[in-house]
Amino acid sequence: MNDLELQRLSAAIGERLKAKGATVTCAESCTGGWIAKVFTDISGSSAWFERGFVTYSNDAKQQLVGVSAASLAQHGAVSEPVVREMAQGAQSAAQADYALSVSGIAGPDGGSVEKPVGTVWFGFAAPGGKVIAKRQQFQGDREAVRRQSVAFALQTLQDDFLAN
Repeated sequence: MNDLELQRLSAAIGERLKAKGATVTCAESCTGGWIAKVFTDISGSSAWFERGFVTYSNDAKQQLVGVSAASLAQHGAVSEPVVREMAQGAQSAAQADYALSVSGIAGPDGGSVEKPVGTVWFGFAAPGGKVIAKRQQFQGDREAVRRQSVAFALQTLQDDFLAN
């Protein structure tokens, strides 16, 4: 997805959030604030996006969005339990209706047999306590993995949470 397509998707998300009178936040690790950037590329986004969290380190995940040290130690930063906690923690800290979180291995280093480069976990928190997590395996260089992660997170938010 190119920059223009990401902006179109972000604008569509903003329209749906405005129609619902709802807000969104994000807790980003491997995407490093790219989702927040795409949201704020849209004029008027302050009506539905007030803040996001770049939680690149484990300490940041704990301090900013309340990820437990136990989850990080037991499962690692790139895991289902951690992205669930990131999404819930961001939702609570920002007092937002919806939250999305991203933690992955963009490469070129950092991969393992269990979690190869391109492994990315996503968390989504919605009103009423609904939290889901999804894992994707992306291909390409660091830029490609990060761009695909942003696109997947936004597309999933729109399709699975804002479509109705």
